[in-house]
Amino acid sequence: MANEYGDLATLKERLDIPADDTSRDNGLAAALAAASRSIDRATGRRFWLDEQPVERTYNPRGRVVCQDDGDLLLVDDIGAIAGLIVATGSGASATVITGYETSPDNALLDGQSITGLLLPNGSWGIGTSRVRVTARFGWPAVPDDVGEAALIQAARLYRRRSSPEGVTGSAEWGVVRLSRRDPDVWNLIEPYILPGFG
Repeated sequence: MANEYGDLATLKERLDIPADDTSRDNGLAAALAAASRSIDRATGRRFWLDEQPVERTYNPRGRVVCQDDGDLLLVDDIGAIAGLIVATGSGASATVITGYETSPDNALLDGQSITGLLLPNGSWGIGTSRVRVTARFGWPAVPDDVGEAALIQAARLYRRRSSPEGVTGSAEWGVVRLSRRDPDVWNLIEPYILPGFG
């Protein structure tokens, strides 16, 4: 498994599957991967951290918020300060800049991601200029509620193989149609949804 928001052992425990029973591991792993990627799509972000810094290019047009103390460039989630390099320019020409501040303040210390770069009393060069950000994108660690949502959804997806028509039943309640969206999963991930997603 790679970049899942839960682990196989915990999922097996949730489903009362013995730890030494490996006969269902492929199906469980697939459910956990699908649940994790569905959280990415629903929130518009990902919570795993790049192993190495990668470069992304941003057009400042539409991504800059003018504030009293400077221009704030909105960027994809950054989960580590080590390896962060910011450069501006166009074409093959780029100049490394310093003097920017990360936003929100203390994001990484609070277990959150950096979502903006503030250039105090400056401009990010709206027009033909581009901003190149080299960083480890993602989150510093998977938030607990995102991990819990992934496990709930993975268990639900795994059990879904027993209800292929979207219905399930019990002697006590009879036949019940499964809801499209699990309210507990949605409650857990809702605070992380980027505007315009979900």
